[in-house]
Amino acid sequence: MLETAHGSIETPVFMPVGTAGTVKGVHARELRDDIHAQIILGNTYHLYLRPGIDIIHESGGLHKFSGWQHPILTDSGGYQVFSLAANRKLTEDGAIFKSHIDGSKHIFTPENVVEIQRKIGADIIMAFDECTPFPCEYEAARKSMLLTHQWLERGWKHFCNTEPLYGYVQSFFPIIQGSVYKNLRQQSADAISSYDANGYAIGGLSVGEPNEVMYEMIETVNEVLPSGKPRYLMGVGTPANILEAVALGVDMFDCVMPTRNGRNGMLFTMNGTINIKNKKWENDFSCIDEDGDVFVDKDYSKAYLHHLIISNEILGAQIASIHNLGFYIKLMRTIREKIHTGEFLSWKNRVVNTIMKRR
Repeated sequence: MLETAHGSIETPVFMPVGTAGTVKGVHARELRDDIHAQIILGNTYHLYLRPGIDIIHESGGLHKFSGWQHPILTDSGGYQVFSLAANRKLTEDGAIFKSHIDGSKHIFTPENVVEIQRKIGADIIMAFDECTPFPCEYEAARKSMLLTHQWLERGWKHFCNTEPLYGYVQSFFPIIQGSVYKNLRQQSADAISSYDANGYAIGGLSVGEPNEVMYEMIETVNEVLPSGKPRYLMGVGTPANILEAVALGVDMFDCVMPTRNGRNGMLFTMNGTINIKNKKWENDFSCIDEDGDVFVDKDYSKAYLHHLIISNEILGAQIASIHNLGFYIKLMRTIREKIHTGEFLSWKNRVVNTIMKRR
């Protein structure tokens, strides 16, 4: 259980991604009342550029601006700066980058990223880090990890020396880096464990490395991290990834996959994935998912959703997104139940292969 000013969070938990202050195509009411999301994620980089931090601050923070009154975690923007490799320059001071919107030049530092997230008003704010690509040479990964640690020290100091802006407590999570090198991951986990944070994040994975390597890195760091505090695996992933990572001790997840894949016609179910664009669903009038428990699963048929998706109707993207998010949230709820009853590992081993097969 993770306590925040905007509510308690039962873990393991999946966080729908609301990059620019919105989970694409999904109302806050649907997230709350139908999907039953506990917490959502926003992104510092995107919110900083648009609508701009002053607008969010003037509104009273992202909770008020977006109409979502439950916990919010903000990614520091490190991954987005990493993805702008051709338009950014890293220094010890921070990252200088050009906006993908208008080409204007900006700088993120460990300190101003804390300030930006203070103004956003997230319940959980992330340290500014550098995310390495895959593959990555050992020496480049080592230098990147050391830079992340230097930035963490500065960011933590600034966090501790500043106050929240909206009258409620915020938490700060450090991030482990080290690419796919076991000794670097151990060093990084040991370094961030020295900070008495409310939780710790595992970054720099799910960037192209094989799943087996990702699982090895997760196991490596979780042997070092303090017990009893949440462990957040950033940007992961498929339902199978989540099941395996929970077995390795991970508590928190986020990924754009439910909404992005949904907009492109891919539906997740416990019996495997469905490409609703396929002609086989054209005259299948059964409900979208008889095992689902969000309203779209029973209200609409596969044939209707097939029609909407191939016609590029906005409603199709909305239905598929709501279904997939509902599936992910229900999966996490089932995981928690199975952990409570002591059945998780045996259940996980039964379903992990089925859940990703193509139907």
